[in-house]
Amino acid sequence: MNDRPINNRAWLFVLPVLVFVLFSSLLPMMTVVNYSFQDTMGQNNFFWNGIAWFQNLLDPSTDIGGRFGNALLRNLIFSLVVLFIEVPLGIAVAICIPRHGWKVGATLVMIALPLLIPWNVVGTIWQIFARADIGLLGAALTRMGIHYNDTQDPTSAWATIVVMDVWHWTGMVALLAYAGLKSIPDAFYQAARIDGAGRWSVFRNIELPKLQKVLVIAVLLRFMESFMIYTEPATVTGGGPGEATSFLSLDLVKIALGQVDLGNAAALSLVYNLITLSICWVFFTVMTQLDQRKDL
Repeated sequence: MNDRPINNRAWLFVLPVLVFVLFSSLLPMMTVVNYSFQDTMGQNNFFWNGIAWFQNLLDPSTDIGGRFGNALLRNLIFSLVVLFIEVPLGIAVAICIPRHGWKVGATLVMIALPLLIPWNVVGTIWQIFARADIGLLGAALTRMGIHYNDTQDPTSAWATIVVMDVWHWTGMVALLAYAGLKSIPDAFYQAARIDGAGRWSVFRNIELPKLQKVLVIAVLLRFMESFMIYTEPATVTGGGPGEATSFLSLDLVKIALGQVDLGNAAALSLVYNLITLSICWVFFTVMTQLDQRKDL
């Protein structure tokens, strides 16, 4: 029987993190919860409003409910589009990265460069890049006779946001996939060469199964970021033209700061957060179960 005293001094190192999380996350969250169940007439005079804000938000016949449904649909479409592009593209880039030599470091640095640029700077870069008068992309497409205007044409605005996100975040998927590929023992490739397996067979039977756990992390990270995207479309298109690129995050800011409608904004933020967590939990659970079945 072990009678040694338990050393709890390790909690001293965890305590600062817990305090930081308390003040940076928990307290603001409780403030949002407070606003979502109350209403105010100004001068800090609050009165109980129950679930009225949530009923208003989830009712498609109301103005806020209609905006919420449309913005949610745009968010889901955008996230699915960028995932279907970035995940296969990131895997393809990872396969093309050299495995040995000085080129490895240089290639990884070049791939990681877009990830180091702040989100607002990315939006500013693409705002100038896409301008039809002076932007390299916009001016080139215009001179080629292609109708392109990301401030007036919804199709152009969507294409700009999607391409910008692919340029910004495909590198993260590629780096994660490359790390997964590097972890595959050389014995698997040697066995494949002995069996005369082609490149596609190696990828389908060796590399892709070994990348599954890494890809789960990549997809989860990319879905959460793309579903909560704000800075880039706010800088490039401002949510326009019209409401074409007005995602939930942009609508939330407009309601909270533009209209100073704190009750509806608080309810929207909580539902927004719940949807994000729920989708990520369902996806992670399904992918984990599939992985466990393959291991049996």
